[in-house]
Amino acid sequence: MRSSLPRLYPLIVLVVLAGATVWLERATREDENVRSAESRSEPDFTAERARLISFDDQGRQRYELLADRITNYPQPAVTELERPRLRYDVEDRELRLVADKGEVLDGGTEVLLTGHVRGVRIAAPDSPEMTFTSETLRIWPDDQRAETDDPVVLTRGAATAHAQGMKSDNLFGTLDLIGSVRVRMPSSARNKP
Repeated sequence: MRSSLPRLYPLIVLVVLAGATVWLERATREDENVRSAESRSEPDFTAERARLISFDDQGRQRYELLADRITNYPQPAVTELERPRLRYDVEDRELRLVADKGEVLDGGTEVLLTGHVRGVRIAAPDSPEMTFTSETLRIWPDDQRAETDDPVVLTRGAATAHAQGMKSDNLFGTLDLIGSVRVRMPSSARNKP
């Protein structure tokens, strides 16, 4: 019997060491989870009076984003915008969007504008100025798409449209008004009875 106890001693030490390792690993993991939750509330960078420009493959400017303040949070990968202003140049016509607040999501592929969202497409020789107002607007800048489920008011020249929502695709040149839609079009020489 005496000879078997010294043989078990290394096994007992190994079991105690393995147990201590498991305990240490779990205790350390809990601290990392607490630190991760704390880091969500603190930004990794903030910029005042910021200007971001996106370019296409040929080096032409696609859009410009200006904001009074940009705050990036690494967890959950959201960038907050104060007074964002987005400007597109599409087919030699400028489109400007402004809002009270905004969030950049999914690595910049999606932008959510909130609070008094307003848009203006500058007039062209063959097309009058167009304006847009709503409380929210979700934009996919690279795809040149936008949509909202909130009520919208669109004006184009003297015509005005009210709708419960909107979907827009600039690449295909479509603008779909959703829900109950009311349109007021003034009389012109082409549509007089």
